[in-house]
Amino acid sequence: MKMQKKFENKSAIVTGSTTGIGLTIARKLHKQGCRVLLSGRSEQRLLRAQSEMPGSITFAGDLSVQSNSRDIIEFAEMHFGELDFLVCNVGSGASVPPGEETLEEWQRVFAVNLWTATNIVQAATQILEKSSGAIVCVSSICGMNVIDGAPVTYSAAKAALNSFVRGISRPLAKKNIRINAVAPGNILFEGSSWSKRIEENEVAVTEMLSTQVPQKTFGDPHDVASAVSFLLSREARFITGAVLPIDGGQLK
Repeated sequence: MKMQKKFENKSAIVTGSTTGIGLTIARKLHKQGCRVLLSGRSEQRLLRAQSEMPGSITFAGDLSVQSNSRDIIEFAEMHFGELDFLVCNVGSGASVPPGEETLEEWQRVFAVNLWTATNIVQAATQILEKSSGAIVCVSSICGMNVIDGAPVTYSAAKAALNSFVRGISRPLAKKNIRINAVAPGNILFEGSSWSKRIEENEVAVTEMLSTQVPQKTFGDPHDVASAVSFLLSREARFITGAVLPIDGGQLK
């Protein structure tokens, strides 16, 4: 007798799902039976990711543009007929060093790390209400504490994202929609900022882990994907408005 997969016949959008954490989340949901819509700005990367996940569909566009967020929801509804899950993973920590911020950089970083989530959450509310759906936003521990060297623009944007998740959870709960966030710490994968830093100065990276991370190791994208899967599932039915650190104990 064939065992039913965890998310059999469920549907999900995973934004920023062509590389790293987002791609790993999409792979996990697909493996658990989910019909997945992959989203990113690179058509080539989307096609490469899609080839790994039979039955998945793709949408290329910049979700900091509000009209694109509405379009992706319409596209999902057209193909799936419904939507159960939304994972907001678009984000980037690349910015200027602390003290060198400009208005243009503030606007760019907030667009990438905040508007991409607020736009699509707003656009998806009506369809998620029909399925009593769930949302998970991928944030960062930089939004929960001062992390030495982290760009101020990025930290502020992720703090705003965490505040958004907590605040919007109450009105969304009235529509039977749950929203939570995960806040990864140091996650290592091919092409990540940490892989580049290891190449530049492995000794300094090892020192950072030994002095700042109690578990003295990096996290893996699978650690984040497992937490996202749990928060989307009915096992987490009484959890909303939470921000879950995944950091090996780094937050003080």
